[in-house]
Amino acid sequence: MDSHLKQAPGSAPAEYGNAGYGYGYPAGGYGESPAQRSLNDYLLILRERVWYVVVVFLVVFSSALVYTFSQTKIYESTASVQILRQDPRVMQTEAVIDTTVRSMEDLNTIVKVMESQLIIDRVNQRITGEDLRQFMAPYEKGRWGDPLTPREVLGLNRRITPLRLSLVVAVTYRHPDPIIAARIANMFVDELIQWNSRVRIDDTIRGVEDLQIRVEQQRKRVEEQALALQAYREKNDMVSLDQRKDIVTEKLKQLSLYVSQAEARRNEAETRWKQVQARIDSKEDLAKLPFIAHLPIVTQLTQQIASHKISLAQLRERYRDKHPRMIEATNALAQAERELNRALSAAASSIEAEYENAKQNEAEARASLKQAEEASLALDRLAVQYQAQERDFRINEQILAEIVARMRETNMISTMELQNVRKVDTAIPAAPNRYAEPNIPLNIGIGVVGGLALGLAFAFFVAFIDDRVKSSFDIESVVGLPLLGIIPQIKKMEQPDKAQIVVNNADRQVSEAFLTLHSSLRLRDDAKDAKVILTTSTIPGEGKSFTTTNLALVYAAHGDRVCIIDCDLRKPNIHKSFRRENLKGVIDICSGAATLDEVILREVHPNLDIVPTGGRAKNPTQILNNKSFEIMISDLRKRYDRIFIDTPPLAAVSDALVVLPLVDGSIFTIFFNKVRRKAAQAAARRLLDSNVTCFGAVLNGLNLAVSGYYYAQYYDKSYKDYYVVASDDDDSERTDEKSPAKATA
Repeated sequence: MDSHLKQAPGSAPAEYGNAGYGYGYPAGGYGESPAQRSLNDYLLILRERVWYVVVVFLVVFSSALVYTFSQTKIYESTASVQILRQDPRVMQTEAVIDTTVRSMEDLNTIVKVMESQLIIDRVNQRITGEDLRQFMAPYEKGRWGDPLTPREVLGLNRRITPLRLSLVVAVTYRHPDPIIAARIANMFVDELIQWNSRVRIDDTIRGVEDLQIRVEQQRKRVEEQALALQAYREKNDMVSLDQRKDIVTEKLKQLSLYVSQAEARRNEAETRWKQVQARIDSKEDLAKLPFIAHLPIVTQLTQQIASHKISLAQLRERYRDKHPRMIEATNALAQAERELNRALSAAASSIEAEYENAKQNEAEARASLKQAEEASLALDRLAVQYQAQERDFRINEQILAEIVARMRETNMISTMELQNVRKVDTAIPAAPNRYAEPNIPLNIGIGVVGGLALGLAFAFFVAFIDDRVKSSFDIESVVGLPLLGIIPQIKKMEQPDKAQIVVNNADRQVSEAFLTLHSSLRLRDDAKDAKVILTTSTIPGEGKSFTTTNLALVYAAHGDRVCIIDCDLRKPNIHKSFRRENLKGVIDICSGAATLDEVILREVHPNLDIVPTGGRAKNPTQILNNKSFEIMISDLRKRYDRIFIDTPPLAAVSDALVVLPLVDGSIFTIFFNKVRRKAAQAAARRLLDSNVTCFGAVLNGLNLAVSGYYYAQYYDKSYKDYYVVASDDDDSERTDEKSPAKATA
């Protein structure tokens, strides 16, 4: 026995690895879907409970309609104001309070002032008499039965909205009367502008009063400093100090400029003289220096030498060196070169003299500058204290002038109504058909969306509390068994016809499903060599006998010698499936009243025998625990290739557990959407705890109407052409092909 199968239900056996159906079971499985719910699972949930969705949707949608059309109509009016970044500037004067809007924080501050209780109170004070009665008429009953105050009504129905990417703020008011809504919206804007103006005027007046006090204080200080400065001048005889300082300063400027010019001339002369000396020392041609080459005499002599050289070259082509004309030309060239050398020497001497003269001039200029600086420093030392006193006097005098000017400007501004809030749009009453509430499209949309959402939620809630097994996810993840095969739902027919459906061609899809189940078992390592196979279920009516008979018929059609043992001693069913009598069987063998050969019903179908129960037993567990039953199984193993044992459901009785130690493996049948998960899980746990291999589960009665949601890979509409039964007019060869027994033999 496989001890590793003994594990908690809800988890797949460890031996199944990573290949096969659902969780990767071996080749006996049907696919490779992961152990989690897919979109198809949720679609199936919705399809099965579509009426829950429809009913909830209709209830919610109807409620939304009733609420919408029974609600009082609310009208909305909007006025708007513009927030200026700066106050309008009639005068270039800074205001007492800074109202510049520089950031979103400044804008939000103004918005919060508009939303404040202060503005609400000011609007409330303006609503009196008949206007107040009309304004409060719709609010006679307030929240929780308490009457609302006008302040509460104003605060609840007023909305301040800054318009995106602008400095415009919308003031909206809502009221059942469109005229009152427009009037109140305009009141809020007017009160904001008036409050803003009044605050500015009050702050400006206070600022003027403060400035007057400061002017008097500063004027006394300036007068005291002027008297002290005059006394210092008289004491130190420094009446003409300013004029003397100006003369010395001007002289310093001129001398400094002269020194700079002399230094520049000296540097230029020094540079030229150094270039001339370098040429003389290296015995290079002085005429190559630009400032010498540009001298008129040097330029003239250079051109003459070039001309003599050209003439000499031309004569040399005609005469020899001793010719008189050649001698004359040579002497002329030599004379010109001597004159050039004298001119260059004279130019060099002139440059040297110029350099010496520039040095002397620079030295004299620096000496004069030093004398002037010493005189200026002496005068500065005398004027330090005087300038300090004079500087304090000038500063205080300037402060006094600025304070006086500021006071006069502020006094003028106090009478001007300048502000940074400007009315843009005036609220007007809305048309009778232009009400803000109820918002019919929005409410209907909410009803539609909310109805669908709540309907879907309710459907999923019902699905959550409905724990019946219906999907591969339930079988593999919850029950804990691999899914071996899926048997479609069968149309209404008699029990014997269902039990032999694979050979009577009553439903080709079901026949193909059993052929696939047979192939799955043949491909599994633990099932292909199993001789004794037990079939059971959780509760009655899940198709365990139906699965047993048809699977046995498929094995028999494939050439195996097959025997079916009916071990459901409480409700025997196998003999009815083959329209046979239940006279002798397992009960008689175990009691010694008959032998095995006497009870076997042979050749029920080719290669298929059955052993009925022989009636109903009052003590089935004692019979199945009888040694004779074990001997019967051992004897049947020698006679047949495959033995199928049909047992009662596990949830009802424990008969199947008694037989389990005598078999090679078991098949667990589950009917679609019938048994609850916990019951199936508990039954599967009992199978797994027996340490007998459980090959897996077979899902019976799959509704083809929903197969496309859960099992589209097995029962797609495109497969129908493969299940068409041959007509009576076809030849015998095609008819044989449509018979599972013949086609698979």
